[in-house]
Formats: sequence, C-alpha cells, structure tokens
Amino acid sequence: MNISLTIFLSLLGGVLPSLVWLWFWMKEDKLHPEPRSKVALTFLGGMLAVLLVLPVEKFIFSMGGSVVSNLTIFYWAIAEEMFKFIIAYFLALRMRENDEPIDAVIYMITIALGFSALENSLFLSNLINVQNFTQGIITGNMRFLGATLLHTASSATVGIMYGLSFYQSKSIKKIAILIGVSTSIILHTIFNLLIIESGDKIFFVFSGVWVLVTFVIVAIEKVKKTHI
Repeated sequence: MNISLTIFLSLLGGVLPSLVWLWFWMKEDKLHPEPRSKVALTFLGGMLAVLLVLPVEKFIFSMGGSVVSNLTIFYWAIAEEMFKFIIAYFLALRMRENDEPIDAVIYMITIALGFSALENSLFLSNLINVQNFTQGIITGNMRFLGATLLHTASSATVGIMYGLSFYQSKSIKKIAILIGVSTSIILHTIFNLLIIESGDKIFFVFSGVWVLVTFVIVAIEKVKKTHI
C-alpha cells in the first residue's frame, strides 16, 4: 500500500475517535470553556509525549532482557503517565488559563487523548501496512473502547486531584498531585496486566474501564463544586 495512504488511514483511525471523545469531555467545561488554541496545543503535546516516551520504553524493554515482565509493564506505565503529566504541566497547568478547578481535568484529559490518538495511529499503521484491514478495524474499535478510555481515566485522576486541591496550599496541592499521578500509574499497570491475562474475557476488562470512567464523571462533578 502507498505509504501516504497508510499514514492517512492510520491517522484517521487513531485521531478521529480521540477527537470525538474530546468533544464529549469538553462539554464538562461548557460554562467557561478553555481557549481552543490552548486545547489544540495540549492535544498536540499528548502526541509529542508518545514520540518522547517510545525511546524510554525501548530502553526499559532492553534492560529487562527483551522480556515483557510485570515489572517492565509497571515501568512503562510510569514513563507514560509521567510524560503526560510533565508535558501537560508545562503547556497548560502552570499557565494563567488554568484558573478554575475543572480546568486541570480538561487539560489532563486532552493530553491523554492526544497521546492515545498517536499511539492508536501507530498500532493501526502496523496492521494497515500488512493490509490486514479487518483486524485493523477491530483493533481500532477495541482501542477506542478500552485503551483510549484507560488513558483518559488515568490522566483525569491527576486532574481531579489537582482540581480538588485547587484552592489549598502549595504543599497540599503537591501531595494531591503526587497521589493523583501514583493512582494513574497503578490504574494503567493494572489495566495492562489484565489485558495480557484476559484471553477471551477481554470484554470484562473493558467493562471495568467503563465503570472507572463512571467514577471519573462523578468525581468531575465534585470538582465543579470545589470552592474557596
């Protein structure tokens, strides 16, 4: 297949679902929406995080003897969640646009969706490149339902903790962020381990992710009510 067509189809299949989810989550901040330019920049920052984390994950893989052990999966989760948070922090969280509790949640979700967009595109590219279209469609749908939501929920956890501590002291806010990042790493690790062990029970793993997303939505409502 022509390389240009492969890239186009891969990006279409990876980015479009993330944009649909972004549209959905942006409605949580419809009263005081964030600048579109800042949201777009954060989304692109999430895509950049994939390019930065890949060499790190490759190094982690090589250090583990090129074997995907539970420890390797844990380190991969640390790398991905840390890169997402660090880039979100420098692009959005420390900026003046982050001026109300819900904003941190929106930016963390946006960075996660940008990350998922490129990550999914890379997965689809490998399948399309060997012209396995049916498998590509199935994989795209599964990642749309599972991995994308997992990235969203794990990063949202960081934003939620940031939002809940928005009006607290710097020390409390740092502790809250640490708890949020640690929780995101744990959730990410558990999901990946369950996917590997799930076999034909993968539906139940994805069902668990949807339950997690439900908790995220409830927590976001709590963040919206946060005040001085």
